[in-house]
Amino acid sequence: MREIVTVQVGGFANYIGSHFWNFQDEMLGLAADPYASPLFKTKSLNMDVLYRTGETHQGTITYTPRLLSIDFQGSLGSVSSKGTFYSEDSNASSEVVTWVGNVSTHASEPQKRNLFLQSLYQEEQDAPLMNGIHDGEKASQNEIQDTDIVSCLDKGVQFWTDFSKVHYHPQSLYEINGLWMDAQEFDNYGSGKDVFMENLRGEEICERLRFFTEECDHVQGFQFIVDDSGGFSPLAADFLETVSDDYTNTPVLLYAVRGPNSHMNLSSRKQKVVRDLHDAVSFTRLSSFCKLIVPVGLPFLSRSKASTFLNIKAESPYHCSAVYAAALHSTSLPFRMEALGPTADSSDVCGAVDVNGIVQMLAGQSRQNMVAIMDVEMPGPSLTGRQNEQSLLANLQTLTPEVAEDVDDWQAVESMIVHGATGPGGCTASVSEIKNAIHGVYGCATSKPMFCHLSVQHQEDHLMFNSIPMAARMRSTSAIMPFLENRLGNLRKFGIERGCPGAELLRSWGFGKDEVEDIGETLSNMVRIVNPYSEMSSDSD
Repeated sequence: MREIVTVQVGGFANYIGSHFWNFQDEMLGLAADPYASPLFKTKSLNMDVLYRTGETHQGTITYTPRLLSIDFQGSLGSVSSKGTFYSEDSNASSEVVTWVGNVSTHASEPQKRNLFLQSLYQEEQDAPLMNGIHDGEKASQNEIQDTDIVSCLDKGVQFWTDFSKVHYHPQSLYEINGLWMDAQEFDNYGSGKDVFMENLRGEEICERLRFFTEECDHVQGFQFIVDDSGGFSPLAADFLETVSDDYTNTPVLLYAVRGPNSHMNLSSRKQKVVRDLHDAVSFTRLSSFCKLIVPVGLPFLSRSKASTFLNIKAESPYHCSAVYAAALHSTSLPFRMEALGPTADSSDVCGAVDVNGIVQMLAGQSRQNMVAIMDVEMPGPSLTGRQNEQSLLANLQTLTPEVAEDVDDWQAVESMIVHGATGPGGCTASVSEIKNAIHGVYGCATSKPMFCHLSVQHQEDHLMFNSIPMAARMRSTSAIMPFLENRLGNLRKFGIERGCPGAELLRSWGFGKDEVEDIGETLSNMVRIVNPYSEMSSDSD
């Protein structure tokens, strides 16, 4: 067994994670819906890579994500931090009495379940949502209620748990208490720089991670999803530094994610300086403790080409996180595909690779660039003719901000996953048909990467009512140059140059002159790796 431990840090990271685990739950059939299709369970994917088997004190067998989620206290909404399987005795009184004085209890009103969570609870109690007199009337009433549930989620999501259908282990949900600030104040690097080390939080978080790693046979890697737009970034960086020390030979794949609210227009020059310096420092520190980093999060996802066929509310974290989660779900599929022998073939999957394989492929080849770009095509390709096949590459749209378009990079390296593509007659294409089509497209392309690893998952036709075909790609390419140059340029302009306006701010964040110059050198090296001839990589400053 080669397990993956997933870590989600920050509000938007947990929004993405909630959708991600919902996708896994659908595939597993873990939800208590008796009408769920058994075809979501595919023998070609080993879901034990992401999940763990456990047992409650009452002897109930559980199957929960191998996950550590970190967020504000109170961010779980109506869900208990003890999870749902293990919370039966959470209110039991202690028999040990150490205080003989008067005791008064002050308890806030618990958050109420929304319609979606109420429906899940009723399903688990084997109770119908509504009791109709006739089958037709019952179906009509259920349909109306389903519409109400969709409307509730579209308009009323306050917490990432509001749309989570997954059961979590008590060690999975860690709430940061004692911050005495709200999310609006926790919006830059300085606000979170000491959070990990204060009040034994670091020890508590590491102990929870150790709970999951010690029960694994062999951890193939850590999958970090980090909201790097505010104070959670330094917390994650400090945590990653500890992880890199404790798990030296275990690779970390890090998705640095940003929600729609993190791209708001800034009204003053001071706010812009704070934001630009945060971006430079946050990215550099996070990238220092992982093997591969993938920035994800467009300023206006709803206006991007990636949303051409999607109905997305630009300001909705619930909507935007669903798109990013679908991409992460796709790119993670090869990690749990059953590896085949050199002469074996499968009608369900091909292209299995582990986390270290992806890291070595994208960051260990050619120029050894560790910053990858995420692309997605939703819905995925239709392989019904040469014109449609050729449009596959053109329809892959980036989810990584500040990247160059139409870059011809002969040193580029890619990993692509296609699942559920349609073939002739609208039927789902076979694994071999998809492989032949993709190889044919790259063979005829005028601009193509040095190497492309292809993974394919086949889905049955009758799953199409519950899923859409998708293609996703991670690529190491010089198209990432604007992203890197912007961070290096802003650090020099606001934090290094003589008389710069951000020097005092960086000192308040705990960075002295030498440390700021080291950050600049790290960014300069990243630029130089991608383009040795870039003027931005010069050390003349």
